[in-house]
Amino acid sequence: MSINTFGHLFRVTTWGESHGEALGATIDGCPSNISLNVDMLQNWLDKRKPGKNKYTTQRQEADKVEILSGVFEGKTTGMPIQLYIQNTDHRSKDYSDIKDKFRPGHADITYFTKYGNRDYRGGGRSSARETAARVAAGGVARAALKTLMPELKITGYMLQMGEHKINRSDIDITEIEKNLFWAPSQVAAKTFANYLDKLRKSGNSVGAIIEIVASGVIPGLGAPIYAKLDTDIAAGMMSINAVKGVEIGEGMSAAMLTGVTNADEIEMGAEGPVYKTNNAGGILGGISNGADIVCRFAVKPTSSILKSRKTIDISGQSTSIITKGRHDPCVGIRAVPVGEAMMACILLDHFLLHRGQLGESQGKFTQA
Repeated sequence: MSINTFGHLFRVTTWGESHGEALGATIDGCPSNISLNVDMLQNWLDKRKPGKNKYTTQRQEADKVEILSGVFEGKTTGMPIQLYIQNTDHRSKDYSDIKDKFRPGHADITYFTKYGNRDYRGGGRSSARETAARVAAGGVARAALKTLMPELKITGYMLQMGEHKINRSDIDITEIEKNLFWAPSQVAAKTFANYLDKLRKSGNSVGAIIEIVASGVIPGLGAPIYAKLDTDIAAGMMSINAVKGVEIGEGMSAAMLTGVTNADEIEMGAEGPVYKTNNAGGILGGISNGADIVCRFAVKPTSSILKSRKTIDISGQSTSIITKGRHDPCVGIRAVPVGEAMMACILLDHFLLHRGQLGESQGKFTQA
C-alpha cells in the first residue's frame, strides 16, 4: 500500500504526479461553517509556486487552485473538500536522456526497486511538485485555525544555506518578506544570494535548514505516547520531499546540555505558566505547554544537477548522468511555505483530537 494520507481527524490525501495532468488534495474532517474561498488558498500557493525568480526552478506554473467540493456559499459544509491544481508547464522531453538511468541521491532507484517501474518525467510522486497540494491543504487548515485558535501565528524562515548560517542575534522577522530566501536577516540574504549565484551558474545545488515557529498554540495539544504532538510534527516535516532530518526545540543539541541548563524554569504569569527559556520547543511529554513550538528541518541538495555523476541504468550497466531541465538550485527556499502548511495541518488535527477527548484542558492553577 502506498500511503498518501496523513492526519487523525483532519485527514489529507494528496494525489497526482509532477508531469501528470493535475495534482491536488482531498481533505476530510474539516469542521463545518468555516469561511473559505479560493483566494484564501491562492495566497499561500503563490508563496510557494515556481518560476518567481532566478533562484528557483524556471518551470512556469500558475498553481491556480480550484475547490471542487465541500464548500457552499463561502462556508465549509463538513463534507470532503476536493482541491484541484492543473499542471500547465511540464516539459517531459527534458527527461528523455535519463529515462533509463538512475539519478544518484534521488528516489528514482528505490521507486523502481519497489514498484518495478518509475515515472522518469520529473520523478512522479517523488517530485517536490507534490507539495503544492500540501500548501493548498494547509490553507484550509489555516482558515479553520483562524476561528478555532485565533492567537496562532506560524512563521517559517531559512536559517542556513549550505555552510552559511544565520547569526541568531541578527534575526529580524520583518526581513523575511523583503528577500527571495525567506531569510530573517538582510546580511544573510545577501550572503545566500552571492553563494547561490555561483552554485547555480556552475550547475550545482545546495541544501538548507528551515525553522518553523508556531506561537499562540494553546497548552494541552498532543498525547503522551503514540500520538505525541512532536511525533506528528516530526513525521509531517520528514514526509516533505528532500527532508533528511528534523529537530524540535534544542533537538540534537540537547545531548550537549546538562539537566540544569536544559530545564526550562517556570514562573506563574497572569494567564498561566510562563517558561523562562524554551529548550523544549514548546512541547513536553508529547503535549504542548503554551510556549512557542519550534521545529527545524534539513533539506538535502537537489539531485538533478548539471554535473556528471557515475550511476547505473535499468540493465545494471555502469554509466554516467547529467540532468538537464529546470530544477531548483536550492529546494530549501520553496520548502518554507510547505513546512508552514504542514505545521498548520498538524496543529488543527491535534486541536480537533483535544477538543473531541476533553473539550478543553482540564488542569486549573489555583493561586492562594
